[in-house]
Amino acid sequence: MADSNKDEKAADNSSENVADKLSALKLKQIEDDVASSYILVDIGANLTNSKYSRDLDSVVERAKDAGVRKIMVTGASVQCSKEALRLTRLYPGILYSSAGIHPHDAKTWTEDCYEVIKDLATNPECVAIGECGLDFNRNFSPPDVQMEVFEKQVQLACEVGKPMFLHERDAHDDMVRILEKFKDRLPPAVLHCFTGTSAQALKYLEMGLYIGLTGFLWKDKTDDGVRSILEKGLIPLDRLLIETDAPFMYPNVRGSKIPANIKQALSDRSLSFLNRYCTFQRNEPCSLPVIVEMIAAYMKRPVDEVAMATTINAIKLFGFS
Repeated sequence: MADSNKDEKAADNSSENVADKLSALKLKQIEDDVASSYILVDIGANLTNSKYSRDLDSVVERAKDAGVRKIMVTGASVQCSKEALRLTRLYPGILYSSAGIHPHDAKTWTEDCYEVIKDLATNPECVAIGECGLDFNRNFSPPDVQMEVFEKQVQLACEVGKPMFLHERDAHDDMVRILEKFKDRLPPAVLHCFTGTSAQALKYLEMGLYIGLTGFLWKDKTDDGVRSILEKGLIPLDRLLIETDAPFMYPNVRGSKIPANIKQALSDRSLSFLNRYCTFQRNEPCSLPVIVEMIAAYMKRPVDEVAMATTINAIKLFGFS
């Protein structure tokens, strides 16, 4: 009889242990869900890219499941800008677009481009002029052509009164020079996918620009790069925006360059979206939660605070409905 009581007691203890473990797992799941349930805005995703031609519905649905409520589809050429606008009609209230010509494609500019982009910008779903700017890193278009085309697009943004979505690589001084020509009537703007130095970031902030950050964080290990800028707190929360730049800028959080404390700050739920659906070959907007968690970790700020601030900034800048 005594042995029987012991067995029953052991069974009860075992059941309690299992229940405790299940409760702990459930609590962890709830915590992850709450931690990852922030409302996010991806200010730059290249969803017109052919890599999304077969399953865009699923890509958009996954983004929504991950907490990404709005996405700006980047226009990088006249045709791309038209396609970006078309996509906004398929996903109203979720997708918005920009219209412009990327510096790589500046050499394709023709006399009618100004009016075509201006016409696209009259649509309420088109919320920005760009992606436009300067890229002297690759020079797929000659630098003098890039500067001429960029200046025309800045003039256009001033005329239509819509914010700018800016691209700059190894062209900081010329970017500043051209923007300052229009400083008295320059509309709000974001320097998207910023990869520069602290001095460059501070200059853009001084000019009133927003700074957009991507998964580039994972591979930056320079002494004066984006990580250092975040750690020093140089970007005010009210000037920060986040983006995936999908299908590019995959955040490789398994990389050895990322410190252990940053990896530990990433939630299981956010990692599940990243690891299941995103690759180096094709990043997706559903990776945005991982990006905001990395940024918050480097800033040493609560994730929900950073998420909320960047969402408010995006709504304020682009007027998302």
